[in-house]
Amino acid sequence: MHSILKRTYFFLFLTPLIAGSWSCAAKKDMEEEKIIYKENKIIPESILNEAKIALSYYPELEDVEIEFKFKQDIKKSFMQAQPKISNLFKGKKNRSYYVFISNKFLIEDEEFSMADVPSEVLIGWLGHELGHIMDYRHKSALGLVIFGARYITSENYIKEAERAADTYAVNSGMGDYILATKDFILNHSHLSDSYKERIARLYLSPEEILVLVNELEEKMEEAEKEES
Repeated sequence: MHSILKRTYFFLFLTPLIAGSWSCAAKKDMEEEKIIYKENKIIPESILNEAKIALSYYPELEDVEIEFKFKQDIKKSFMQAQPKISNLFKGKKNRSYYVFISNKFLIEDEEFSMADVPSEVLIGWLGHELGHIMDYRHKSALGLVIFGARYITSENYIKEAERAADTYAVNSGMGDYILATKDFILNHSHLSDSYKERIARLYLSPEEILVLVNELEEKMEEAEKEES
């Protein structure tokens, strides 16, 4: 049964979902020193500070093995999160994850690099990907296979998944960083209107993020009153 699930996972979740860009063997890593942080996080040195800040908002991921990894090409995106296939079927608690980061990414013939991205925006982007991992860690192996199949066949499901990741990030206290990332994308003069429209359509809007931030602040204020 597991062997069937593994094959299904590879073809449905990995290969088509990212149109080949999640294929670990096909892409060469950037040559860069990697730092082992808190024993179970592997982070390229150039984004160590940003990754540490993003991780600090997710104490639930403290015991989760995550490798942040540069890749040469991630089409139509700057980052992507995925479970590692090697331990996908060993139970939720034993699962580990990648956060892939593209050193350069191409959106409708416009190329961007790490140098084009401000630190707070990078933190917000990492926080969004960690939100995906928060979502993944509650799913079974079969659930992730179904997730992959739905992601490639339904824009509504893409919208649901991306908004869930944004919501995890905002509810973890990263509202300002997520807003900075949205502002960078939606107001970047060199990004096409069609790309901006896609982001606006599939992800939480700045207005929706502010609503979540206000709700979170109200809950924290109520909790403080109850404690006092």
